[in-house]
Amino acid sequence: MTPTDDIPDMPALRLEIDALDGELMALLARRHALIDRAARIKSGNGWPARIPARVEQVVANIRAHALRHGLDPDLYDRLWRDLIEAAIAQEERHLHKDRP
Repeated sequence: MTPTDDIPDMPALRLEIDALDGELMALLARRHALIDRAARIKSGNGWPARIPARVEQVVANIRAHALRHGLDPDLYDRLWRDLIEAAIAQEERHLHKDRP
Protein backbone atom coordinates (compact mmCIF):
# COMPACT_ATOMS: atom_id res chain seq x y z
CA MET A 1 0.00 0.00 0.00
CA THR A 2 1.31 3.43 -0.95
CA PRO A 3 1.57 5.99 1.88
CA THR A 4 -1.29 8.46 1.33
CA ASP A 5 0.98 11.48 0.91
CA ASP A 6 2.86 9.69 -1.89
CA ILE A 7 -0.25 9.28 -4.05
CA PRO A 8 0.32 11.76 -6.87
CA ASP A 9 -3.16 12.41 -8.27
CA MET A 10 -6.84 11.48 -8.26
CA PRO A 11 -6.58 8.57 -10.71
CA ALA A 12 -3.89 6.98 -8.56
CA LEU A 13 -5.88 7.72 -5.41
CA ARG A 14 -8.97 6.11 -6.93
CA LEU A 15 -6.96 3.01 -7.79
CA GLU A 16 -5.81 2.77 -4.16
CA ILE A 17 -9.38 3.16 -2.90
CA ASP A 18 -10.67 0.54 -5.36
CA ALA A 19 -7.93 -1.87 -4.29
CA LEU A 20 -8.72 -1.27 -0.64
CA ASP A 21 -12.43 -1.85 -1.32
CA GLY A 22 -11.51 -5.23 -2.81
CA GLU A 23 -9.50 -6.09 0.29
CA LEU A 24 -12.40 -5.05 2.52
CA MET A 25 -14.78 -7.26 0.53
CA ALA A 26 -12.40 -10.21 0.93
CA LEU A 27 -12.37 -9.62 4.69
CA LEU A 28 -16.16 -9.37 4.75
CA ALA A 29 -16.39 -12.64 2.80
CA ARG A 30 -14.19 -14.25 5.46
CA ARG A 31 -16.46 -12.83 8.16
CA HIS A 32 -19.45 -14.28 6.27
CA ALA A 33 -17.81 -17.72 6.28
CA LEU A 34 -17.15 -17.40 10.01
CA ILE A 35 -20.83 -16.56 10.57
CA ASP A 36 -21.76 -19.75 8.71
CA ARG A 37 -19.49 -21.66 11.09
CA ALA A 38 -21.03 -19.88 14.09
CA ALA A 39 -24.48 -20.94 12.88
CA ARG A 40 -23.38 -24.58 12.66
CA ILE A 41 -21.92 -24.42 16.18
CA LYS A 42 -25.02 -22.70 17.55
CA SER A 43 -27.24 -25.28 15.86
CA GLY A 44 -25.32 -28.10 17.50
CA ASN A 45 -25.64 -26.44 20.90
CA GLY A 46 -29.26 -25.34 20.54
CA TRP A 47 -28.29 -21.67 20.83
CA PRO A 48 -30.25 -18.84 19.21
CA ALA A 49 -28.86 -16.71 16.41
CA ARG A 50 -29.28 -13.53 18.46
CA ILE A 51 -27.34 -13.35 21.71
CA PRO A 52 -27.86 -9.76 22.91
CA ALA A 53 -24.84 -9.66 25.22
CA ARG A 54 -22.59 -10.73 22.33
CA VAL A 55 -24.10 -8.08 20.05
CA GLU A 56 -23.23 -5.40 22.59
CA GLN A 57 -19.75 -6.86 23.10
CA VAL A 58 -19.05 -6.73 19.35
CA VAL A 59 -20.30 -3.13 19.13
CA ALA A 60 -18.22 -2.09 22.14
CA ASN A 61 -15.15 -3.66 20.51
CA ILE A 62 -15.82 -1.79 17.26
CA ARG A 63 -16.30 1.51 19.07
CA ALA A 64 -12.95 0.99 20.81
CA HIS A 65 -11.25 0.13 17.49
CA ALA A 66 -12.78 3.24 15.89
CA LEU A 67 -11.51 5.47 18.69
CA ARG A 68 -8.06 3.92 18.52
CA HIS A 69 -7.91 4.70 14.80
CA GLY A 70 -9.28 8.23 15.13
CA LEU A 71 -12.61 7.32 13.53
CA ASP A 72 -16.15 8.29 14.50
CA PRO A 73 -17.36 5.58 16.92
CA ASP A 74 -21.03 6.46 16.32
CA LEU A 75 -20.69 5.87 12.58
CA TYR A 76 -19.03 2.48 13.05
CA ASP A 77 -21.55 1.58 15.76
CA ARG A 78 -24.34 2.08 13.18
CA LEU A 79 -22.46 0.27 10.41
CA TRP A 80 -21.65 -2.70 12.62
CA ARG A 81 -25.19 -2.96 13.95
CA ASP A 82 -26.33 -3.32 10.31
CA LEU A 83 -23.58 -5.88 9.71
CA ILE A 84 -24.61 -7.75 12.88
CA GLU A 85 -28.28 -7.76 11.83
CA ALA A 86 -27.27 -9.25 8.48
CA ALA A 87 -25.18 -11.88 10.28
CA ILE A 88 -28.09 -12.77 12.58
CA ALA A 89 -30.37 -13.13 9.55
CA GLN A 90 -27.72 -15.34 7.92
CA GLU A 91 -27.57 -17.52 11.05
CA GLU A 92 -31.37 -17.65 11.26
CA ARG A 93 -31.55 -18.95 7.69
CA HIS A 94 -29.09 -21.69 8.60
CA LEU A 95 -30.78 -22.54 11.91
CA HIS A 96 -34.22 -22.73 10.29
CA LYS A 97 -33.33 -24.08 6.85
CA ASP A 98 -35.82 -26.91 7.28
CA ARG A 99 -38.69 -24.38 7.45
CA PRO A 100 -40.51 -23.36 4.25
